[in-house]
Amino acid sequence: MPNTVFWFRRDLRLIDNPALLEAVSAAGDDGVRALFVLDPVPFRASGGPRTSHLARSLRALDDALGGALLIRHGDPVTEVPRAAAEIDADEVYIAADYGPYGSRRDQRVEKALLDAGATLHRTGSPYAVAPGRVRKPDGTPYRVFTPFSKAWRTHGWRGPVDAPKKVSWLPAKDGDGFPDVPDLPDVELPEAGEDAARERLAAFLDEKVRHYKSDRNRPDHDGTSRLSVHLKYGELHPRTILAELAKHRGEGADTFRNEICWRDFYADVMFHRPESVWESLDQRVGSIETDSGKQADERFEAWAAGRTGFPIVDAGMRQLLSVGWMHNRVRMITASFLVKDLHLPWQRGAAHFLDLLVDGDYASNNHGWQWVAGTGTDAAPYIRVFNPVTQGKKFDPDGGYVRRWVPELAEVSGAAVHEPWTLETQPEGYPEPIVDHAAERKETLDRFERVRR
Repeated sequence: MPNTVFWFRRDLRLIDNPALLEAVSAAGDDGVRALFVLDPVPFRASGGPRTSHLARSLRALDDALGGALLIRHGDPVTEVPRAAAEIDADEVYIAADYGPYGSRRDQRVEKALLDAGATLHRTGSPYAVAPGRVRKPDGTPYRVFTPFSKAWRTHGWRGPVDAPKKVSWLPAKDGDGFPDVPDLPDVELPEAGEDAARERLAAFLDEKVRHYKSDRNRPDHDGTSRLSVHLKYGELHPRTILAELAKHRGEGADTFRNEICWRDFYADVMFHRPESVWESLDQRVGSIETDSGKQADERFEAWAAGRTGFPIVDAGMRQLLSVGWMHNRVRMITASFLVKDLHLPWQRGAAHFLDLLVDGDYASNNHGWQWVAGTGTDAAPYIRVFNPVTQGKKFDPDGGYVRRWVPELAEVSGAAVHEPWTLETQPEGYPEPIVDHAAERKETLDRFERVRR
């Protein structure tokens, strides 16, 4: 049997990697070249936290491969056929990419390989159920989450597979080295790699999943899984999570299963509507007037820096700056504030999040922003305006989350931390609210009413 190439992309792991198993099986007693191509297009579009995690994840993978990971920098259309030709391989194996850029890239690589006498094999995907598989009875895609989730569960998914055994990894020769990424001394990022991902999953299931349904909305509690970054880079496959979840009963496990479904749903929406990454699905709501100019830019900068004068918003934005991650409930609150209190386009906020999030994923991030903005898949939409004060009091009732990330308010006790402007003395160094929420809510609804008519 001939040598084969396995091209790692969003699957930086050895366990539960069906495409890798096929590459090893096809090679038989011959060797497998482990390849990663640092594509400059997505790499340049990724912020510092994402590129840092990628570099560390690649090092962890290389260690697991005994130093056999060949890293090439450049266009995959050139680099993948070149890596295959160097070992006389006529078969390259990958997990399918369903994103707009990734699918187009793979088509170009496939053609280049065919021209060179080689074949590209696609097996599996980064999702529990690959995009396009779950459809309505009439064959059309779902547009709303709830019916999609029911069909998704009915469709089901395969179980995880073991890591390949007795692999003859070919030595990595003439590689271009690990990516050069910026040092981020002020950002505390999670540990990278497959081992770290599996350890985090085990800890979540042991300690948190039982109370996940209630704790997931409490940013003052450490109740979420923090697995999103590991799913982003494929250090863990969602099928692995679902298989482990099946060993647990209760509302917490079922709620977390739903979160895996949301990830698949947004990937499915992007697969059928690739333009929705940056264009509003609901063009009518997407046409609502947004602000621009100097004042709009100043307000955006205040939002980005966590200096809006609304504590729950500022805490979230400062958490993002500090750890490259933000609690999901607070993501919704901060997104609503940008779109409906500051009247700025959702695309501007989505791009800012992608620049700073270590788990930044186009499908989940951008469609989550559309959900908040009322331009996406949600059926009840633009008239929902999150009140940052009531949201803070409801989900951070004692103010612990705010005090952690906004030190200017550290001495304000209890729920009063969510309304510092009501105190006799304004906390030193903390700004007053940059807008009147009640007035901006009315303006938001007025603008919606104008396009609705």
